[in-house]
Amino acid sequence: MRNQIGREPSLLSKMGEAAATTLASVLVLAAGFAAAGYAYHKSYKYLQLKKMENAFEPGDPVLVLAAVGKEVPAPPNAQHWVMREEQAKIDSIIDGSEKGHYYLIMGEKGCGKSSMLLEAMRKIDGDGCAMLEAHADLEIFRIRLGKALDYEFHEDYIGGYFSERGPRESTALLDIERAMNKLEKVALSHRAKKNKPLILIINQTHLIRDDEDGKDLLELLQQRAESWAASNLISVIFSSDDYWVYERLKMLATRLEVLPITDLPKVQAIRALQKYRQRYFSEDAKRSVLEEVYDRVGGRLSFLNRVAKSQNMLETCDRIKEMEKTWFLNQCWILGSEMDDDVMDSQKRSAAAMVLALALVDKEEEMEQTYDPEKGHVLPWYPMHKSQEIMTRADFIQEFDRLNLFTITSTAQVRASSVPMHRAFKEICAEPGFRQFLQDTLDRIAAIESLGRTRELVAKDLVLGGKYKISEHTGWGKRWEVDIKQPK
Repeated sequence: MRNQIGREPSLLSKMGEAAATTLASVLVLAAGFAAAGYAYHKSYKYLQLKKMENAFEPGDPVLVLAAVGKEVPAPPNAQHWVMREEQAKIDSIIDGSEKGHYYLIMGEKGCGKSSMLLEAMRKIDGDGCAMLEAHADLEIFRIRLGKALDYEFHEDYIGGYFSERGPRESTALLDIERAMNKLEKVALSHRAKKNKPLILIINQTHLIRDDEDGKDLLELLQQRAESWAASNLISVIFSSDDYWVYERLKMLATRLEVLPITDLPKVQAIRALQKYRQRYFSEDAKRSVLEEVYDRVGGRLSFLNRVAKSQNMLETCDRIKEMEKTWFLNQCWILGSEMDDDVMDSQKRSAAAMVLALALVDKEEEMEQTYDPEKGHVLPWYPMHKSQEIMTRADFIQEFDRLNLFTITSTAQVRASSVPMHRAFKEICAEPGFRQFLQDTLDRIAAIESLGRTRELVAKDLVLGGKYKISEHTGWGKRWEVDIKQPK
C-alpha cells in the first residue's frame, strides 16, 4: 500500500495531463481572441456610424472654406448677397421642407449654382448636409466622398489580421457602394429623430468622365437617389455645367427634378453690380456705366464680380471678351484651302464650330428683339437637333458644351456660352473675307473626303491586242472579277 502511494505517475498519464493543460490554454486564448475580435469588430462598426452621424451635425467644414474662397456672406455682410428667385426653392430643399425628389441644378459656369447651395447651407449652419466636389478619377471621388461623410472605407480597420481577406480589398466603385449602405443606416436614424431627410450635394458632376466607369458611377448614384427620394431618407442634389449629365440621368429618372440656373436679368444684374462696387470700393457707380457693363458682359455673376473688383470696369469688360474670343479661336480656328490632310479630323470639328457660330450671328440679324429693357440680352439659339443639322455632325455639340464654347440649356437650346462669347462670335464673323475663308475650308474638307472615297485601278502588263474583261457576279455577295485576255 505504501509503495502504491509513492509510485511515480506513468509517462502516459503525464502526457495526458500536459495535453489537457495545453488544450485548455488554447481554448482560453482562442475564446479570448474571438471575444476581443468580435468586440473590436462591433465597436468599429458602431464608431463608423457615429462618425458618419457627426458629419451631418451643424458646422460643416465646407462653410468655413467657402466663407473665404467663395465669399459666402456672414451675418454682418448679409445685405451684399444677391438674392435670386431660385434661392427660395434651394433653401426649401436644403432645410428638408421639400422632399420626395432628387435634383439636378444646371447652369453655365459662373452663374452662381455653388454659391446658392452654400448660402442655403449657411442659413441652417450645415445641419443635416454633406457636400463634396466630383472628380474624374474614381479613387479621388471615393476619397472625397469619404471625407464628406467622415468614412474611412475600412482603411484603419485592423480586424483583417484575423481573416484571410480584409474588407478593403475591393474597387473604388464597391467602396462607394459600401459607403452608401452606411449612409442609409445613418439616414434611417436621422429621420426617426428629426423627421426630415439628410442632404447629400455632389457638386460639379460634369467632371465625372463620360466613359464606362463614369456612367457606372452615375448610375450607382442615381439608383440610390431614386430609392432615397421615394422613402424620404436622403435628398441628393447634383450640380452640373454640362448637358450630358442630364441626358444620362433622364434615361432612368422617375423622381428627378431639374432646376435651371441662368444669368441674372438686367435689373438684378445692375443691382448686384452696384452692391459689389459699393462693397469693394465704397463707390456709387453711375447708372449709365452700370448699364454699359451689363451690355458688354451680361448677367453672369462671375463676370460681374470680376468687373466690380477692377479699377476700370469697362476695360475689364473688353478684356473678358478678348479672353473668350482667344479661347474660341485657339480651340476652333480654321486653316483655309491650303490645309494639310493630316489635320482633317481637327478641322472638321473646327469648321463645325465656325458654321454654328456664323448661323447664330445670322439668326440674330433676323430676330425681331435681341434686347429687352427689363430682362436684358436675348441671345439667339437653335434647338439641339437643328444645331446638329447645321453642323452636319451630331457628335461635336456636347464637346463644345464641355469646352464652354456653346452651351446646351436644360431645354436643349444651343447658344453661345455667354454674352462676351457671343460678342466674340460677331467680331470673328464680321472680319473681312471670313465667310469665303470658311467656305474654302469646307471645300477643302470635302475634297479630301472625296479623295478618301476614290479608288484608282491601274492596268498594266498588256501586250499588243490584250484586253481586260470585267464582269459582275451576284449571289450571296456582290463581287467583281477581272480577267485578262491575251491574243493567241
